[in-house]
This record gives sequence, C-alpha cells and structure tokens, in this order.
Amino acid sequence: MNEISTLREKNVKIKICGLFREEDIDAVNFNKIDFAGFIFAESPRRVDFMLAKKLKKKLDKNIKSVGIFVNEKIEEILKLYEAEIIDIAQLHGNEDEKFIEKLKNNSNLKIIKTAKVGITKDFPDNADWILFDTPNKNLMGGTGETFDWSLIPNLNKPVFLAGGLNYNNIREAIRTVHPFAVDINSGVETNRRKDFQKITDIVNLIRGLKNDQ
Repeated sequence: MNEISTLREKNVKIKICGLFREEDIDAVNFNKIDFAGFIFAESPRRVDFMLAKKLKKKLDKNIKSVGIFVNEKIEEILKLYEAEIIDIAQLHGNEDEKFIEKLKNNSNLKIIKTAKVGITKDFPDNADWILFDTPNKNLMGGTGETFDWSLIPNLNKPVFLAGGLNYNNIREAIRTVHPFAVDINSGVETNRRKDFQKITDIVNLIRGLKNDQ
C-alpha cells in the first residue's frame, strides 16, 4: 500500500462538508472540528451567499470555513472571501495553476485542489493541499463510495482524503494513507441530513487514534 506523503500527521485534521443548516453548525461547533465545508456548486447541500453568510456568522471562529466550487468565476470566489464567508477555496473543476495564482494574487485564500484517483495526472504546485476523492464523472464527487487507496500517488504535499469515509472505515483510512485531514460528508448523515451523534462519534474515534498509531 502506497503512502501518500512523507508529511505524515499524527493529529489528523477533520473537515465536515456539506453544511447547510444551523443545526449542522451547532454540531461542528460542539465537536470543535478544524474545517467546515460550504458547497456553492450544484448539490442537494448547496448554499447561496446569504445562507453561507448566516452560517459563517454562527460558526466557531477557530473553525476554518471552506468554500467548495466547480469551475466558478474568480470574481464570485473573491466576493465570498471579501465578505469573510470563506477562508479556503476548494476547487473541484478544471482550475489550473494560473487560476490558483490569480486567486492568491488577489486574496489570502488557501487552496485545496481536488484530484480524482486514476484520472488526474497533474497536481498544481501552488495549491496548498491536494484532496483525493473517488473517481467518477461527476466533478463534485459525492458518491459515498471509497476507492483503492493504493492508487494514491506519493506526493510531498499535505493532502485531504475524501470518498465514502464513515465510522466503519475511518480508522483504516487514516492508518493506511496518513492524510493531513479527512473530509467527511455523507458518512455522518441520516436521510441526507447531518447527524449530530454520527459527527460526535466519528470525531471522538479520530481523536482517539492519535495515541494509538
């Protein structure tokens, strides 16, 4: 099994994605996660500017907000940044190094660039993190399925691991890949709604692993 990076993390960061209700914010605030994901692309969990602004205001200031985009206009991403709604941009489309460079030249945004295992060949050097997700035709991912972690290339860059992560497989995922962070969405939902208890359970499990690796 390949190790994704020499930058192995003992204290894995936690990102919960697809937040769109105030109850979702209550759950992540309670669990003091590291990253909260707001989807601005086409999705059942999509948020608009005003809803995201409302949710960000309620979000714990120690939690970084991540805006998820697919081939969005730079101006729209910067509008969210300037309104202090997002701290990080997660790019799922065909955005290249020039796109990322322009974003960075006009903001202090950190960038997560999503890669599809077995499909993506080039990884932009100016992205702060690479996020590996399940390969599929849908740019947003969201299949709720895992993939063969041995296909992840060895990069000397911190990475996020996504794709069907849940309470039952998160331990193996972390011990196999040693990611900088795990990105969880449907794995902490019941009927497509974030489940407070599932979030709490998986966060407690992940944090308990740091003394057990």
